[in-house]
Amino acid sequence: MENLLKTELGYTTLKQIGSGGGCINKGVAYETNEGKIYVKYNTNTDARMMFDGEYESVLAIMATNSVKIPKPIKVMDLPTGGAMFVMEYVKMHQGLSKEASLLGLQIAQMHKHNENLAKQAKNDASNIAKKCENELTYKSQFGFHVDTCCGYFPQSNNWTSDWSEFYAKKIEFHIGKIEKDYNDHSVRELWDRVLRKYSSLFEDLDIIYPALLHGDLWSGNISETSDGPVIFDPASFYGHSEYEFAISRMFGGFSADFFNSYHSVIPQTARYKERLELYKLFNYLNHWNHFGSGYKGSSINTLKNLVKFLGV
Repeated sequence: MENLLKTELGYTTLKQIGSGGGCINKGVAYETNEGKIYVKYNTNTDARMMFDGEYESVLAIMATNSVKIPKPIKVMDLPTGGAMFVMEYVKMHQGLSKEASLLGLQIAQMHKHNENLAKQAKNDASNIAKKCENELTYKSQFGFHVDTCCGYFPQSNNWTSDWSEFYAKKIEFHIGKIEKDYNDHSVRELWDRVLRKYSSLFEDLDIIYPALLHGDLWSGNISETSDGPVIFDPASFYGHSEYEFAISRMFGGFSADFFNSYHSVIPQTARYKERLELYKLFNYLNHWNHFGSGYKGSSINTLKNLVKFLGV
């Protein structure tokens, strides 16, 4: 790996200064003759697709000029299989303490960015055909220009005009996998009941602007530096802004200051709590498929809550 870094990126010196990683990938930090870098790597055959999606996610988030995220450098195939993702090294403090309120504002700005482009386009029709300075244009549909991975499963991000349809497909993917891998049909039975009144969960919304999402905004993917908040490990797509906070609330680590700050820009809607339960469902199913049936109970309970909300 170090030889590849020198060959492809022209580094003449590499000194390992740290290592780490999470449930999916491993990571190594290096001091180079051009500064510090962080390298994520994974030896699985689908790693290149996963890192390509993350690379594009980072570029999109950077283009909103809303929140700090480590700059991407390059994605490369490993000679022995798999891939690595080279990025800027950012010295982070552990967790989020002083900057929770500011991060809430910044995530709201990121979510509002595409809506603001839409409003600009209405004021000046020529804006639709122009790229703004940060290279993003208004997206009228839900999806992303590449598939991204929440964990190691690919998320199909084909552009779709209807959010409820886009989200239902995400659920269907995981239910289908659970049926295949675990021969468990209890989730399917409950989901089919939810589908009878599924569309009513969105009736209080006049319009859902596609918002650029981090896509995996749990406490393990946020931190702060001496200069302010930082986020990382995105699995982005354009979706409903409320989707972002299902996993944030599931595992904690986000203070009231964060949410109060966010909702000062994007207020809670009438059926926010019901939809939060709906959006938690994806994350519980995704964790079931990644880490096993320990997440079955949470998945079933979430579906039962939805059945109760909908009266089906």
